[in-house]
Amino acid sequence: MNVTVRIPDELADRLAAGGTDLERRALEAFALAAYQAGDLTQFELRELLGFETRFELDDFLKARGIDEPVTPEDVGRDLADLKAFGA
Repeated sequence: MNVTVRIPDELADRLAAGGTDLERRALEAFALAAYQAGDLTQFELRELLGFETRFELDDFLKARGIDEPVTPEDVGRDLADLKAFGA
């Protein structure tokens, strides 16, 4: 599906200044908003943005100040792993 977003020319010119790919910028903004709202999983976000690896997506999210949520279960597993290694 293709979606068309209408932006007045003067705003589009300003937003695309410096060689910014306005179509990509709009896609990223939409995808991030949907991800943060819980409408997309990380896998779906990665697919939508065309990243081949999870690491590419992690870098993309970190560059925008978005960290993966850490659950108490994640912390428990990390502590168990550290204990198993004698740390």
